[in-house]
Amino acid sequence: MLLLLCLPLFSTLTETLMISSSLDSESCPVGHFPCGNLSVCLPQLLHCNGIQDCTNGADEENCVDIYGWPKEMDDILSSRGSGSTLEEEAGDCMLDIIPEKCQCSGKMTNCSFRNLHMVPSASSNVTILNLQNNKIKLLSDHQFIRYQGLKALLLQRNRIHAISSRAFSGLFKLRKLFLSHNRITALKPGVFKDLHELEWLILDNNKITKITAGSFTGLQSLYFLYMLNNSISELPKSSICAEMPQLNWLDLEGNRMKTIRRSVFQQCITVLILHGNRIRKIQQGALSMLTKLVELDVSANQLERLHPLLFSQLQDLQLLNISFNPLKQIHEDQFDSLTHLQSLSLEGVEIPNIQNRMFARLVNLSHIYFKRFQYCSHAPHIRSCKPNTDGISSFENLLANIVLRVFVWVMACVTCFGNLFVICMRSFVVTENCCHTLSIKSLCCADCLMGLYLFFIGAYDRKYHGEYNKYAHAWMESNQCKMIGSLAMLSSEVSVMLLTYMTLEKFFCIVFPFNHHRVGKKQMLSTHTAIWTLGFLISIIPFFSQESFGNFYGRNGVCFPLHSEVTEKQAAREYAASIFLGLNLLAFIIVVVSYTSMFYSIHQTRAKTVERSVLSREVAIAKRFFFIVFTDALCWIPIFLLKTISLMQVEVPGIVTSWVVIFILPINSALNPILYTLTTPSFQERLKQCLQKKKRQLEIKMSFTLVSMHTNPTEEWQPMKAIHLPHEAGPGPDSADSCTVPSV
Repeated sequence: MLLLLCLPLFSTLTETLMISSSLDSESCPVGHFPCGNLSVCLPQLLHCNGIQDCTNGADEENCVDIYGWPKEMDDILSSRGSGSTLEEEAGDCMLDIIPEKCQCSGKMTNCSFRNLHMVPSASSNVTILNLQNNKIKLLSDHQFIRYQGLKALLLQRNRIHAISSRAFSGLFKLRKLFLSHNRITALKPGVFKDLHELEWLILDNNKITKITAGSFTGLQSLYFLYMLNNSISELPKSSICAEMPQLNWLDLEGNRMKTIRRSVFQQCITVLILHGNRIRKIQQGALSMLTKLVELDVSANQLERLHPLLFSQLQDLQLLNISFNPLKQIHEDQFDSLTHLQSLSLEGVEIPNIQNRMFARLVNLSHIYFKRFQYCSHAPHIRSCKPNTDGISSFENLLANIVLRVFVWVMACVTCFGNLFVICMRSFVVTENCCHTLSIKSLCCADCLMGLYLFFIGAYDRKYHGEYNKYAHAWMESNQCKMIGSLAMLSSEVSVMLLTYMTLEKFFCIVFPFNHHRVGKKQMLSTHTAIWTLGFLISIIPFFSQESFGNFYGRNGVCFPLHSEVTEKQAAREYAASIFLGLNLLAFIIVVVSYTSMFYSIHQTRAKTVERSVLSREVAIAKRFFFIVFTDALCWIPIFLLKTISLMQVEVPGIVTSWVVIFILPINSALNPILYTLTTPSFQERLKQCLQKKKRQLEIKMSFTLVSMHTNPTEEWQPMKAIHLPHEAGPGPDSADSCTVPSV
């Protein structure tokens, strides 16, 4: 409302922008723009990015998008006089009658916040009557007839539900009428009949359902009509301009209109706001008479198609906003006639057929807004293109954050080499039964794939360094991105299923030690084969139907389908939810319940013993179980939350998704080798025994060498043959041929 009551000071800035847009930039290649009057050209991504790159700072000048209503408001108010009605009436009270509890200043009566239930009586020479924030419910006939010098009437935030057709009779000099935030459901024909000089009519946040013919009769001077957030579903069949010939600004945001018919809007309107309605169709020719239109906002509606010639007659249009509509496509010549367009907003709109041809003829366009920053590569001649990043990637790099670019290599190395080390150690040091060792190796292989995925992301980030925007769209549509994404999905799901299987196996062994059937090697191999097969199927199912799943893995630069979008295919959204909130959530619950039951069972069993070390053992077991469950929760809970929030259509910053994919998701893959091998007492003990055995063998070898050299000092030393030392102990439960379930 302050914008309506105060004079915007946009003229100087507008003139500067217009001069700037006409500068000759032919000396710079396409996609580059000059640093003011310097002979230096900088690429598009360095202009208006908040960082001064030109020595004279010209790259950060004239970056404010003030086209459309700001300029139009400035022009309108300048042509009609810049004086504010409220400011003109300041000073000492000049009224004879002042209502009780009200205040007076000049010829203004202020009765706001006075708990009034009816219009009070004031001096007939009052020019401003402020009755806002009271409890007035009804405006009866001739309610204000004695105030024929009234210029402004403020009735907003009352409880008005009915207005008599003669309520405003006699207000021939009224210029501003505020009726917002009331309960008005209808406007009777002729209700504004005497308001010949009214310029502003503010009716926002009421319950008006329909505009009928004759509702605005008499408003010959009205240029601003504000009807935001009503329930209007239908406009009159005749032209609105017939009753309001001077109407410049029409704001119908937040209503319930579904169709815009021909001849409703005529030549008089210069600013038309239809944001947030339910418009599904704009009939051909519905905008053809709006030859003076400067701004058109049809964003946040339900438009799926635009007629190719819808904007063909809008040659003077400066600002066009069609954001957040479920458009199926945009015709390549959709904007060809908009030669004066300065600002174009396409936020939230998928443009699968985007091409440079769409924007090539918009020679005066200086600001453009897309859903994806990757689309900016198709508008290289436009100086300001937003967004610059999606939080994951940016104009310059696949990974926008320098910390992420470093961390992806750290996590890749830790994950890959840690799991490879465990595989080698498990092969070299026999610590447990063969079945458990097989499970650990299989888990490490799955986790290695996650490290491999991170290596690929890091490698492509280096490949596109500094110019990612040129290749972003092609990269996300490429087979390489899809394969890398499926690799991460395979790793994640196989790891989840293997951890769940190992947990259940341990659970049955500990909780039901005498009833549990020992798993054989063949059964173990069959189970692992089934898990890997299922994981492989989960990762490749989105490839089977492009029509149903769309680009399942190519929704972002890291090729992982974690975040849902409104425009995402329904099948893809449901499939991702079934994996992350179905399979993975179920697995997490099983792991938590199983480890809790195991700890309780161990506690109950050891409570019956009298050993002095029972307490310390329980503490050690509790710590180990806690860290296993804690790391699982640290990895999975953020993913559950992120997926749930995104399914609720709550906007999730891209930086959050990138951190989850690069850091949170691989946590289990990086820590599993430590949790399931390096920190287990049995493995540590067996490794210690092996090292001691090697040490003894080395000592014996050195002793034998010294003895040989002492007894035959003149003989050259010869390599000693291998000595096969007998094992100190025979095969036990931890030998390679044993397939018993491992101890905790």
